[in-house]
Amino acid sequence: MNRIYLASGSPRRREILENLGYTVQRLPADIDETPYRQEKAADYVQRLAREKNAAAVSQWQAENAGQPECPILTADTTVAYQNQILGKPESEAHAAEMLAQLSATTHQVYTAVSVFWQGETRTVLQKSDVTFKAVSAEEIAAYIDSGEPMDKAGAYGIQGLGGVFVADLQGSFTGVMGLPVFETAELLAQFGLAVPPFGK
Repeated sequence: MNRIYLASGSPRRREILENLGYTVQRLPADIDETPYRQEKAADYVQRLAREKNAAAVSQWQAENAGQPECPILTADTTVAYQNQILGKPESEAHAAEMLAQLSATTHQVYTAVSVFWQGETRTVLQKSDVTFKAVSAEEIAAYIDSGEPMDKAGAYGIQGLGGVFVADLQGSFTGVMGLPVFETAELLAQFGLAVPPFGK
């Protein structure tokens, strides 16, 4: 089994799966991603990963007969600072506010991965602690001018220019990117799927 459905538009998640040896086919999974009132970040990402998976499975089954011929994988990532969920910035000013908030502090990045295969769905959660250096207003402005923060939870991408702000990482680099390789492999292994697919 070296094929997988990815219900995510993230090029980073697709790249990670392809690097593991998978042939990736994208599925739509549009849901309302609004957090519930006082919802904890860990609960939020797990709920969204499961809801995206259910939406993708329903979409597939509406268009095809029977069960999907390969696993359906979804994921969700969020940044949390002092238990406050920091989603994607709504504006450049909002991005600047979030980056200033994260400057010289440690925050958490949660990624949940959900897999549907042969009628069963399982979900796993990965948490990383990320420490930013002291980031100046000039650095924040220059980073925002690059355009990179605007579609990223917490207004930064560790795999891009935003990586220069990261002084310390306790956890998973790929988890902060959006798809933790170790946890994803362990989850697929629970279904009897070898990861990488050539490791049979």
